[in-house]
Amino acid sequence: MALTKEEKQDIIVKYAQAKGDTGSPEIQIAILTKEVEKLQGHLTENKHDSPAKRGILSKIAKRRRLLRYLSLHNPERYVKVTKDLGLKK
Repeated sequence: MALTKEEKQDIIVKYAQAKGDTGSPEIQIAILTKEVEKLQGHLTENKHDSPAKRGILSKIAKRRRLLRYLSLHNPERYVKVTKDLGLKK
């Protein structure tokens, strides 16, 4: 269920704002989105996995907070990342 190093590195390279950037909101949002997608796939097969349900809810909540931060502080980057990841309100 966890992302591999290669998957995470691909996301970092794609969304980095500058060289060496590993923690910008866009990167964090993209990583959380990928993890949520993987957990959704796991939950379709294992409907009664309560810890996975809790994990997906916490990841969605964190992603929502990061999206709110980005929308308030830099609306252009917010629109770009939501469009690129297919996230809409």
